[in-house]
Amino acid sequence: MTALTERREEARARAENPETPSGKGARDENFPVGSFLLPARLRPHVAAYYAFARAIDDIADNPALEAAEKIRRLKAFDAALKGEPGYGPEYEKAHSLRRSLLETGVTVARGSDLVAAFVQDAVKLRYATWDELLGYCALSANPVGRYLLDLHGENPSAYKYSDALCTVLQIVNHLQDCGDDRRNLDRVYIIGDWLAEEGGAAEDLDADKTSPALRRTMDRMLAGCEALMTDARRLPSALKSRRLAMESAVIVKLAARLIALLRSGDPLARRVALTKLDFVAAGLAGAVWGFFAAGKGAS
Repeated sequence: MTALTERREEARARAENPETPSGKGARDENFPVGSFLLPARLRPHVAAYYAFARAIDDIADNPALEAAEKIRRLKAFDAALKGEPGYGPEYEKAHSLRRSLLETGVTVARGSDLVAAFVQDAVKLRYATWDELLGYCALSANPVGRYLLDLHGENPSAYKYSDALCTVLQIVNHLQDCGDDRRNLDRVYIIGDWLAEEGGAAEDLDADKTSPALRRTMDRMLAGCEALMTDARRLPSALKSRRLAMESAVIVKLAARLIALLRSGDPLARRVALTKLDFVAAGLAGAVWGFFAAGKGAS
């Protein structure tokens, strides 16, 4: 086989197999995905949304793909999601989500915004300011919460509270994975200006434990998350759906627990993660809180 033929075969294979599965699934997330707390009739729609998000996330996080190839695949998923012609069964996760969005009346922006975030991931490897990171989270995380609210027919006035919660979840995930992101993708979500002010640099993430400068920067980011939690805790009361309020309250509890774990843990030394006990405790406390909070209105 000639080199030219090999390249053509590789190109054909890429076209036929746009996905690059990482093996990650709902069980690897910090929060329940489509749990029994949500109405049974809506769970298939949540599953379709998650499957689409997982597929494009895996493309963006694949270290074997060049940035241009990531962008090509991601934009193809977006085109398929929007119903543009020329995208076959290899884009079934996009087609499935499009059908779901049409059935439920949820805007396609909830999927396209995620694509935009992952396209940004392909080319933007550093975040100098807190506002830059919040802007990224507005595309990569907040659409997830808004999707769930839209799916349940909630008032858009609750977006403010779901945005806060989703942003917190995204940032604590960045802190959990800061070593792997730097090592595998040279991607750093640690606030660059803050790290420099504290006397550190991106190279601090190459160590096997956090430097004092990195620790102080992480604490500043966690303080920002705690400020956002003020609004996040109002979410269950802002929701009409008791089931969604219960699910949201559980996630708020999990977010608070993750912040506490990251305050005391070192994500470079070992994985800082929720335990089964954390999930059980948050599940019980959150479900009770959400049950009684639903419909009371954010205050």
